[in-house]
Amino acid sequence: MRRRFNWDKRYLYWGITAFCVIAASLLFYFAVSKLSVLGGALSTLVRILAPFIWGLVISYLLSPLMGVVERRMFLPLSRRLYRKSKKNSGKGFARAMSVLFSEIVLILILVALVYLILPQMLGSVQTLIQNSGTYLDNLSSWASGLFKDYPLLDQYVGNMLESFNTNLGNWVQTTLLPQLGNLVTSVTSGVYGVAKSIYNLVIGIIVSIYLLNDKEGFIAAVKRLSYSVFSVEAAERIRVGLNFVDKTFMSFLNGKLLDSLIIGIICYIVCSILQMPYTLLVSVIVGVTNIIPFFGPLIGAIPSALIILMVNPTKCLIFVIFVIILQQIDGNIIGPRILGNSTGITGFWVIFSIILGGGLFGFWGLLLGVPVFVVLYSLANSLIVKKLKRSDLPWELKEYKELEYIDPSTLQVVKKASVRKEEIARERAVKGQERTQE
Repeated sequence: MRRRFNWDKRYLYWGITAFCVIAASLLFYFAVSKLSVLGGALSTLVRILAPFIWGLVISYLLSPLMGVVERRMFLPLSRRLYRKSKKNSGKGFARAMSVLFSEIVLILILVALVYLILPQMLGSVQTLIQNSGTYLDNLSSWASGLFKDYPLLDQYVGNMLESFNTNLGNWVQTTLLPQLGNLVTSVTSGVYGVAKSIYNLVIGIIVSIYLLNDKEGFIAAVKRLSYSVFSVEAAERIRVGLNFVDKTFMSFLNGKLLDSLIIGIICYIVCSILQMPYTLLVSVIVGVTNIIPFFGPLIGAIPSALIILMVNPTKCLIFVIFVIILQQIDGNIIGPRILGNSTGITGFWVIFSIILGGGLFGFWGLLLGVPVFVVLYSLANSLIVKKLKRSDLPWELKEYKELEYIDPSTLQVVKKASVRKEEIARERAVKGQERTQE
């Protein structure tokens, strides 16, 4: 008699699990073996979608400005203009004017960079290269006069400057000029690159207009998609996480940009009063590098000081003192008022995130390493807190500063103070026994 096969759903689950594991392993192997192909495909996709990426970035950066202008300027104005209308509340007019105002601000900033700051910076760099030999001779004469009472030191400094001047001349003749020649021969590709960047920027601005005008609609579509794909609990966790990421990045980037703009303006005003050479170039370097946390002031101060040193060593010393004072004011007064405690991590982790991000991703890692690390740090911290709460253990960090150990059998917290009291009592008991024995 044939035995009937008893079907068990566990066999189906095991089979599906095994199939998924094998398929995931094969996909992972294929991805690793074809990493260059996937990287090329990804770069091609990014290049095609570059205008939309520009639009997303522009709309993300302009969204706070649009919100403030809409609430404080155009919504009150639209209520006055449409107060007699029953069909139109004026919200569409307020949104359109807010988007237009924000885009005009962006275009004015770009025009100012292209027509006001960029030509002066290029002129300063060109003058600096042309007069570099004269500046080095002046620096050598200044050093000779400074160390004339110390012949050995004077000879050492003179040889060092002469060697530097010779190396600079050789670099200009053998490296810089041939590269400039190659740059001239490849001007067609350069023009194409500039035209492509302008095209991406223009299309990005148009895309940002659509995104900003219907910001609530796009956010609602993302929410509907998340609730349709994930469970309500998972979708809610994703929403909270995205809000935290948005708050972290927006507060950090906007605060850093505003802080760097203020520092650059202050540097330009003071350097103009002190009649520093290449005032605009130095101020732009100081302001731009100030965007990088912690190391930014040092990165900007060193090349700026070297530029001024070649022209006037005395003013270089004054500039270094001024930059130190300016960075102290920025670090203790301007920065905290603008940024507040936007990072929420200690200085050690700030340095760690900057070094790691810069080593992996260059400039963008230096710029965005801190907010990305804050998000990852907060995620890890939330997982740790949930695990400790689930185990009925203390979860606040300050509680572990006073904790000596946790009893594994009773899960009772034993603090350092109580352990120290027990040790003192034990020492006193031992001393008492020794005295009685004597």
